[in-house]
Amino acid sequence: MLNSEQNVEVSDTTKAQSVFQQLPIKNTGCVSLSSLPLPLFIAKNMNSKLDKNTVVGMILLAVLFFVFFWYTSKQSQAAMEVQKHKEDSIAKLNAAKIKPTDIAAARLDSLKRDSANKLSAAGNLGATAVIGTEKTDTVETDILKILFTNKGGKIKSVWLKKYRSYDSSLVKLGNESDVLSYAINTSNTTTAKSDELFFAFKGVTKNADGSQTVTYDLKDAAGEGIEHVYTIKPDNYLIDWTVNMNGADKLLSNNTLNVQYKVTPVQHEKSASYEKQMSNVGFSEDGKFDYISSKKEHTFEKPTQWVAAVQQFFNVALVAKNNFNSGKVEWARNTEDSSKELGVVDAILHATIPVQKQTSIPFQLYFGPNDYHILKNTGLKMDGIVNLGRDMYSFVRPINEYIIMPVFTFFSKLVSNYGWVILLLTVFIRLVTSPLTYGSYLSGAKMKVLKPELDELKKKYGDDQQGYAMAQMKLTNEAGANPLKGCIPALVQLPIFVALYNFFNSNIAVRGQSFLWSHDLSVYDSIAHLPFNIPALGDHISLFTLTAVAGQFLISIYNLSSTPTQDNPAMKYMPYIFPFMMLFVFNRLPSALTWYYTVSNILTLLIQFVMQKYFIDHEKVLAAIQEKRKNPKTKQKSKFQERYEQMVESQKKLQEMKNKNQNKK
Repeated sequence: MLNSEQNVEVSDTTKAQSVFQQLPIKNTGCVSLSSLPLPLFIAKNMNSKLDKNTVVGMILLAVLFFVFFWYTSKQSQAAMEVQKHKEDSIAKLNAAKIKPTDIAAARLDSLKRDSANKLSAAGNLGATAVIGTEKTDTVETDILKILFTNKGGKIKSVWLKKYRSYDSSLVKLGNESDVLSYAINTSNTTTAKSDELFFAFKGVTKNADGSQTVTYDLKDAAGEGIEHVYTIKPDNYLIDWTVNMNGADKLLSNNTLNVQYKVTPVQHEKSASYEKQMSNVGFSEDGKFDYISSKKEHTFEKPTQWVAAVQQFFNVALVAKNNFNSGKVEWARNTEDSSKELGVVDAILHATIPVQKQTSIPFQLYFGPNDYHILKNTGLKMDGIVNLGRDMYSFVRPINEYIIMPVFTFFSKLVSNYGWVILLLTVFIRLVTSPLTYGSYLSGAKMKVLKPELDELKKKYGDDQQGYAMAQMKLTNEAGANPLKGCIPALVQLPIFVALYNFFNSNIAVRGQSFLWSHDLSVYDSIAHLPFNIPALGDHISLFTLTAVAGQFLISIYNLSSTPTQDNPAMKYMPYIFPFMMLFVFNRLPSALTWYYTVSNILTLLIQFVMQKYFIDHEKVLAAIQEKRKNPKTKQKSKFQERYEQMVESQKKLQEMKNKNQNKK
């Protein structure tokens, strides 16, 4: 309530409003006076001294605003009604003008124009070449189911009977969006693409060698035209395709066959993103294998034998037995959702082949797995498709070809489960590399014996890193210990790990093979699916990754016992940082690789424990060190050791000079 004894004088609206906002108003449960419209609020609370003209002006202004908004709204509604009436009138007029018979007539006219265009494009081949119904025929072998179509006289799709996709269906290579065609002259003035023409199916012939021949032809009244002959051999993923041309000089411009091949492979693996990452385009140019992955295109400058759209475990390839004379391939990883049956990658080949007047042009089509042995037996150097080491990692390819693969194949013949095969392979690798690592373990034992003395040196020199390094080098030289030998196991493991990374990513033998809780050793194992995606980690947790990381963590803890006390935080926490980083790197890798690393870490712990416990006597090592100190022998230093000592000594002198200058200042 307002104090009746209080007088308020205002000269304008702003002053009145600011004064009344400062007055105490008791909340009585009713509508607060301050919530009333400003003119009513002022009129209700101002005394007789209030300027009435101001109040009247504000009321008139409020009325004008109300009238303006009301009138504008009314005009807008009227305009909308007029527009709607106009649109309805136009729709009624159009509906009255266009009758169903007119729609049918327009559609018929469109079909007639389309038919006329097709007939024009057919040229000398006649109407049956362009106006027809697509018909399909199926041919099967023990490993393939092939669907042929008369439209283009080509292979439409191929199913691989021995392999299944992520959804348990047969792996299907080739789909509706794929294109395999070439342009022909149907007359002096018209051209058409082969995949738009309807061929005549001539049937399937079974040959004495067990192969089957499928023939399609397309000829004019004079007998000139095209014949497609396919030969399917038993137990072979390569299909021979021969294009026979009668009158090639008329059918082809400049006696050149211009081939277009577009392939859009679909998802076959559990992880579409990882499958896309492993996909690329491979080809053989001038008899040498090459590929493109990060690049979007490649122009062939030399004769090219074949081009393949390569997925992680399967590929579709076009082989030109007489070579492509020139051409260009374009490709891109598909970023769409592959669960909608969209392609994992898109690859388009444009290539040319010179031909004669009457000739047969031999091709081959490969629909099959990226199996190293199968591809090597083609004789086309297609085994390069299997990534056993490329580019900067090409040095590991011989390791895979001549060591890893033969040993893996040998053990797979002894044991049926590939999980145990990987375990045996891991044991074999560790046994072979153990002589190389024995010296590092012996040096580690010496460093463990010297640890108390190294810790004393650390305390003695404190922040003087150069002084500590010189003293440490002198101590280890006297004892015959070399800290750098501890790096040997890591250096030995690195090329082996890179080799196995490529091997398990491309080895189709482990695809679909289950072991323990992993349903497929070629992809990550998942024990928990997260409702969200963590960058670098993914949306799942791999148990084999956890076991591999745990093993590496235990190795790091074990090795800490043989190293001197670290004051550097980076070095102090490195044993914990590395396993943590492994968690993000390994979580998406194939479970075959993380299982290998798990076994390898367990074996490393066992070997270190057994060597330290039973093969290396620390008392004898200490006695040998003391004996060597008593009777030191002059040993010629290596150039590396001399240079390292000179570098440390020079750094020490520089630091001493800096300290003296600082003290003088």
